[in-house]
Amino acid sequence: MAESLKSSRADTVQHITTPGGLKVWLVENYAVPLIALNFALVGGAAQDPAGKAGAATMLAGLLDEGAGPYDAEAFHKELDTYAIEMSFGADHDHFSGRMRSLKKHIRPAFDLLRLALNEARLDADTIERVRSQLLAGIKRDAHDPHELASAAWRELAFPGHPYSQATHGTLDSVAAVTREDLLALHRQCFTRDGLHIAVVGAIDAQTLSAELDQVFGSLPERGHRLSIPAIELHNLGTRKIIDLDIPQATIQFGLPGIARHDPDHVAGFVVNHIFGGGSFSARLFKEVREKRGLAYSIHSGLATYEHTALLMGSTSTKNERALESLSVIEDEIAKMAAEGPTEDELIQAKKYLTGSYALRFDTSSKIASQLVHLSTEGFTPAYLDERNALIEAVTLDDARRVARRLFADKKLLVTIAGKPENVAEQG
Repeated sequence: MAESLKSSRADTVQHITTPGGLKVWLVENYAVPLIALNFALVGGAAQDPAGKAGAATMLAGLLDEGAGPYDAEAFHKELDTYAIEMSFGADHDHFSGRMRSLKKHIRPAFDLLRLALNEARLDADTIERVRSQLLAGIKRDAHDPHELASAAWRELAFPGHPYSQATHGTLDSVAAVTREDLLALHRQCFTRDGLHIAVVGAIDAQTLSAELDQVFGSLPERGHRLSIPAIELHNLGTRKIIDLDIPQATIQFGLPGIARHDPDHVAGFVVNHIFGGGSFSARLFKEVREKRGLAYSIHSGLATYEHTALLMGSTSTKNERALESLSVIEDEIAKMAAEGPTEDELIQAKKYLTGSYALRFDTSSKIASQLVHLSTEGFTPAYLDERNALIEAVTLDDARRVARRLFADKKLLVTIAGKPENVAEQG
């Protein structure tokens, strides 16, 4: 599959408009008799009703738990009979789904997908089972230092905004979700105007078009999604400690990022790889782990949401070395702001980022996932060919300028779960 996309990934992508008006990206490939379909719908957990965070996650978890004439057990039996893989999810900005099937089973595969999206049963006993699973996970997370640090960080970063809430909700919010809430959320978000579809595999455009019109054609043309405001990162300079009696301190830190379509985003991506995103080659890894043995791992990454952009990072260290770890992180931020990356760091980062890109396209499922991701972010398939050239075009002056933009005069928002010694709360 990767070889078939080597010369021009974009040229392999067909832009299809079905008779029903659906826009689809298709990569035909008959090397293996499989079909991989990925889709996304604008919406997700940001559309959860007030006081009922977790509703989108519940709805996604229920779509394959009984639909049409099949209860949950019968639906999964059909999937097993035809070796069909199907799953659904929700992040803050989107509902998503994936299906994988053998070519010879496309008729039952598409029919089961149609039922899941259009005729999910939402039976009372199934709702309670999925609710119980969510609640059990939330109870486990109440003792997970990473989850506690992340939850506190979101609440400080995005006060009063949907992004402040965990996608899985809280004990109280999940308990409050009703079947009517789930049906209303489905009507709100499962509509054709927010739909992105990519298909890869052994199927032609005409056959695919007919199947997709059956699956998605009955969805309403437009929904009535809540308007979600853009939000900047709040409470910079704040340090908050979540007291947890464990030997290690889990540290979550963040700064404002760079939006996906900002001209500086690609340079920011390269700079972050050098700073904390490149695992063994990153400055944070070298300074925190290799030189000082403060942590087993540390990383940072640019995160782009529909309504905000962040540079996020995290690590775990012994309580007695938490302050030292924070100091090293802040020192590296100051150095990156003042000096930027070196020429050798830039060369090595570009070599890795361009060379590893092909690994995202070595299976049908990965290709379909990448295409949907591009579509939701507002790109065309041409970006598949442009991406590496954009990285190669980043100059040392670009990287140093964007490093200053990301890191100069910025104070971290930090949350720590544990009992960090000599670390005082700030802000």
